[in-house]
Amino acid sequence: MQQSTSRTLVSLAVASACAFISATACAQASDTAAAAPAPDQIPEVKVTATRYSTSLLKTPLAVTAVTQEQLTRKGVTSLSDLSGEIPNVVIENTGLDSAVQITIRGITSTNFTETGDPAVGFHVDGMYSPRPQGAQALMFDLEQVEVLRGPQGTLFGRNSTGGSINVIPAKPDWTGNYGKADLDLGNYNKKQINLIQNVVVNDALALRATFMKVKRDGYANQTRDLSEANAPALGWIPNGKPDVDQRFNRVIGPSEFYTNQNEWAGRLTALLKVNRDITAKAAYEEFQDSSAGGSNFRDCDAGAGTRYACTPGQGEWDINVNVPGHTDMKIRTLRTGVNWNLNDHTSLDYTFQVADQRRSEITDDDKGLQNAAPFQINGAYPNSVDGNWGTWPLTDSFHRTLDSRYLSTVHEAQLKQQLGSLKYVAGLFWMHERNAIDYEQTNTIQKPYGDVGSVLYHQPNRQVDAKAAFAQADWQFVPTWTATAGARYSIDSKEDKGGQVYGANWIGNAAYYNGWYSQGTPGTPGFHVHDGTDLAPGMGGSVAAYSLYGAPTSNDHKQTWNKVTWRLGLQKQIDNNKMVYGSISTGYKAGGFADKTDSCNNHLCADGKPGVVTFLPYDPETVTNYELGFKGKFLENKLSLSATAFFMKYKGMQLTGTYFVNQIIPDNGQPCPADQPKCDVYETWRTINVGKVNIPGLELEWDYRPWRGGRFGGGFAYINTSIHDFNSYSDDYQCDVRTELGLPACPAVYNGSDKTLLGRRLANIDGNHLPNTPKYQVNLNFSQEFGLDNGYKVIPYVKLNWRDKAYFDLLNSDFAHIGRFQDAYATGDASVRFETPEDTWHAELYVRNFTDKHAKTSTDSAFGGFMKANYIEPRMFGFRVGANF
Repeated sequence: MQQSTSRTLVSLAVASACAFISATACAQASDTAAAAPAPDQIPEVKVTATRYSTSLLKTPLAVTAVTQEQLTRKGVTSLSDLSGEIPNVVIENTGLDSAVQITIRGITSTNFTETGDPAVGFHVDGMYSPRPQGAQALMFDLEQVEVLRGPQGTLFGRNSTGGSINVIPAKPDWTGNYGKADLDLGNYNKKQINLIQNVVVNDALALRATFMKVKRDGYANQTRDLSEANAPALGWIPNGKPDVDQRFNRVIGPSEFYTNQNEWAGRLTALLKVNRDITAKAAYEEFQDSSAGGSNFRDCDAGAGTRYACTPGQGEWDINVNVPGHTDMKIRTLRTGVNWNLNDHTSLDYTFQVADQRRSEITDDDKGLQNAAPFQINGAYPNSVDGNWGTWPLTDSFHRTLDSRYLSTVHEAQLKQQLGSLKYVAGLFWMHERNAIDYEQTNTIQKPYGDVGSVLYHQPNRQVDAKAAFAQADWQFVPTWTATAGARYSIDSKEDKGGQVYGANWIGNAAYYNGWYSQGTPGTPGFHVHDGTDLAPGMGGSVAAYSLYGAPTSNDHKQTWNKVTWRLGLQKQIDNNKMVYGSISTGYKAGGFADKTDSCNNHLCADGKPGVVTFLPYDPETVTNYELGFKGKFLENKLSLSATAFFMKYKGMQLTGTYFVNQIIPDNGQPCPADQPKCDVYETWRTINVGKVNIPGLELEWDYRPWRGGRFGGGFAYINTSIHDFNSYSDDYQCDVRTELGLPACPAVYNGSDKTLLGRRLANIDGNHLPNTPKYQVNLNFSQEFGLDNGYKVIPYVKLNWRDKAYFDLLNSDFAHIGRFQDAYATGDASVRFETPEDTWHAELYVRNFTDKHAKTSTDSAFGGFMKANYIEPRMFGFRVGANF
């Protein structure tokens, strides 16, 4: 039934695309022999998606290739700039751990820390890169970027459930000594320079050096946070001093504001012909990010008309900051490889990569989003020290990575051989990563007495080990039919050695002050909650300081998983320019675990028994993909078209966030007060597995040259994700605010016989959509080359992207004012480029997001009904000039 549906979708896809482009185009299409394309024909694109170099239109996979020329035209400087360019692919900057979040066909990862794995494999020149932060570093001087959609369970690096991205840097060549230079000047004081130099040393050795640097002011309207609480009746008496932390607060300019850019990267590559059969390559890369990091902002549209509305005159990019952001991330990578042609039909490849990422950063978590309801101090809640999680007088929290190091090595060996009508790839893969991090979370004013609540995660040795053996063969059993079969056996293990957790994150504790400040005894004369100026740099921030909290929690733990994944496919070459294929493929992502904890947070559980030790483990996620596709050229090679229909069965999706752990008995033994409906619930940051998800979809891509100099390209995507069998989802989202705003109330707390569900507000999310997955996406682009006298050219370009409504949570909360979604929206880019004969130099004017659309990429409740969101970048425009020499 599913395959029949998919065939229908493919037929519809081809017919719809042909009708969209030209009413008679496909009916009059004629076959042409493969040859060098004329200037007005579609050039042939080669991809490495099967580990062989094959024509894109003869590769039986859903793969998109974007060349450096296209990347430059689109203004791409980081991977996130490709979001919306490829069907069913969404790429966003997270603002978390300097990472990007890649979502392909609804499948993504929400854990960007050292404990998580990406759902979309990221590769550079075919080599797996375990840290998603590296995806930001390399988008310059590329041959192309290949994006594979669907699980990659046989050929590419570590297994992935969503897909794979392969960034292929440009290689040295022997065509001569030449170079390129580009300068980009834009709004927000943007300055970017790109340099490339190719050097032919001799007939055997060629070198290529590249360098990129970009600086840009932040578009955030950032002010200094000097807020002071004013609630005398509750004990908060103004004294002229800020109550928010002033340790890091300093005067800075726009070049250091959140949302700025301050990055550079360099690459040196060598290609050596050892002899006619052996070629060796080596590349060293270095990337430095010294920016402030991204930011979320107040969602003023959501709060309009409520007591959570933005203040008069508050702008859309306004933030009030007492902890200026700063990142210091350096990634050094060495990749080497040897290709040995054993004979005309057999080759052996070995590649090795070592990557060293070091990073520290500090981020203001609240950005001045203040709460309007301060709590009472001076011992007003003597019986609820551990159970009263009310509001704070001011929202003031930050997190910082004091230091971290992610050191990884990757080995891969591949044997390729063609035996008549059979060719195959077989190989071995081994990735080992050793991570170390000291990470601190701090809330500077907490109930019940205003102490600092803080925690330090000291993880000196977290290891990930992934090993695999794989093989895939293509058999052309008759002249136009090819069958594919492949399998991969993977073993993944994770281990925490010597990991320790210090502090008490949600309970104020005077130990944080390191003996340098005393607020006195609550309820006695002289008691005084610290001011922001009372906090000193030596408080917290180190293992030595946190040792005053008492003995840490030990996190030593290890777990291992293994899995066989496979692929079966059948391909029919209709003629030299058209093919159809069908495939079934599987993918898997290893499980994991969190830090050691008590299952009831050191309280009595709801059944009256003590909690037990747990590492909150989670299982692997798996996906099976059924796919039918068509690829072809028409109209004398002026039109290329690909269409893919798929149906994916996704099981055990890993979702990371703050989730329910257990129902507890509060220490005071009393029912929860009205303003603290969750005081008897223990929830924490963890990863859970979510039932089953069905993912049917359709993808179209086309490139059309209707007349000389004209080029019309684009893509269309449809996806309809549907969640099933998640019967334990707890809808605790802003229950009190929902009542206040007259919205549907939260479900009642479950108190039935199933102890695994106690304390949850069970909600039926059957049929809901996956987060950040718009049902429809369309992208269109058009350029026209105008030839002038003496070989000069003018090339205008315009691009339009439209995406349907998307939710940002499993609840698909469509609520007024506190809903977590973005309505359908469109954005557009435009440019005009001037080229001299043979492109000796060029100049270009460009604008991105020319309508200055203010669209969300995520949103959530900050505190109470105050909503915060991350947004796409505002309008960016500038001027580029470059030369080839």
